[in-house]
Amino acid sequence: MAISLDLLRTFLAVHREGSVTGAARHLALSQPTVTAQLQSLEAALGRPLFVRQPRGVTPTPAADLLARQVAGPLDDLAGVAERPEEGTVRLGGAAEFLTDLVLPALAGLVAGGLKLRVTLGLSDDLADALGTGALDLAVLTSRPRRRQLRAEPLYDEEFVLVAATARDVATTPLVSYAEELPIIRRYWRSVFDQRQHRTADVVVPNLHAVRALVLAGAGCSVLPEYLVRADLEAGRLVLLHDPPVPPLNTLFLAHRDGPLTPAAAAVRARLLATFRGVSPTETLPR
Repeated sequence: MAISLDLLRTFLAVHREGSVTGAARHLALSQPTVTAQLQSLEAALGRPLFVRQPRGVTPTPAADLLARQVAGPLDDLAGVAERPEEGTVRLGGAAEFLTDLVLPALAGLVAGGLKLRVTLGLSDDLADALGTGALDLAVLTSRPRRRQLRAEPLYDEEFVLVAATARDVATTPLVSYAEELPIIRRYWRSVFDQRQHRTADVVVPNLHAVRALVLAGAGCSVLPEYLVRADLEAGRLVLLHDPPVPPLNTLFLAHRDGPLTPAAAAVRARLLATFRGVSPTETLPR
């Protein structure tokens, strides 16, 4: 029996996804179709390729060997069929960082034909979406611990304590994006070596809104430096403290283990070149 490319593509999708359901979603096929194609391939090879589990499938040694043999050629064929500028990339990240820095960096690719579908959200939710295949790439605020995800440093965001005018921090109202004051308390621990016990006077779950309130004179806050750089340079905001070593947080560019589509690879290369100075032919340690 001849083995078609469709059977091998379906096999590789199941091997990478770890489930028939995930492969069906990835290939835009029905689960019965994926199951039937797997059975046809196993019959042609004369050996089982997966052990069915209550949740997902486990590859046999024969399946692992076959995946190593066919992955490269099939990925190369996919790259020939899809030009990077014609693909669609599902990208996730925090609203502020994507809006201010990431999306402008991708404008040239979009002008060249790239299609983007953007999801804004919290890192845990975005990592879950990467794991299920709902996203191709995501910018996360911490390195993901999920085994099936790969991540590389993308950007070191610096935090600054700012207000519209010089004020006494102890008596100035606090504006935060969450009740727990996560950014503010981290700044206090890092810079002042003490806990911040105050509660927020204003809580609004968007850093652009926090910036707007601080600009209007409502109080002070700790914000990413990239978000208020122009305000500081223009004198619309002032630093209430200037530590010798400001607090930093590394953002990570993450994707599922395995080859990226040509379009996603082009987005990854552009972001690494923009924020880390890595050329498209280089890579960063993972």
